[in-house]
Amino acid sequence: MNVNIALLTVTDTRTLDTDKSGNILEKKIKKANHKIIDRKICKDSKKEIKKIIKKWLKKKKIDVIITTGGTGVSPRDRTPEATRLVLDYEIPGIPEAIRISTRQFTEMSMLTRGLAGIRSKCLIINLPGSPKGVEQGLEVISQVIRHTIALCQDTDQMH
Repeated sequence: MNVNIALLTVTDTRTLDTDKSGNILEKKIKKANHKIIDRKICKDSKKEIKKIIKKWLKKKKIDVIITTGGTGVSPRDRTPEATRLVLDYEIPGIPEAIRISTRQFTEMSMLTRGLAGIRSKCLIINLPGSPKGVEQGLEVISQVIRHTIALCQDTDQMH
């Protein structure tokens, strides 16, 4: 099963040219034989994040939306709040697994507030903004992406 993915980098400081986290995501996603449907970058703005995600959700060909950045504790980090506004329901185990697994690399993993959930048969996952955090987080979730999509789109042949 090929998975169609859209990537959103949330940042006030980077551009697509300097987006190391987004570049890592794109490279690893393509290596896993998934397809990048769209990739954008936006400012740390709840309104802007929500607007882009909702626009992508109208595209029926997107299975997964992955965000990077805006999940910390600074006053500008609002990706989880924007994501929560568009979710039908959360999947708390995904961000819990990311925090627990990445804690072996840095205690700071406890500070990420990323969410994951489903909206209209699309999996949405918030990853941290650091290149290492993105790489480690994607490693944690890579084994469950296809299965999660199959379940939420009711195409899983295992149940």
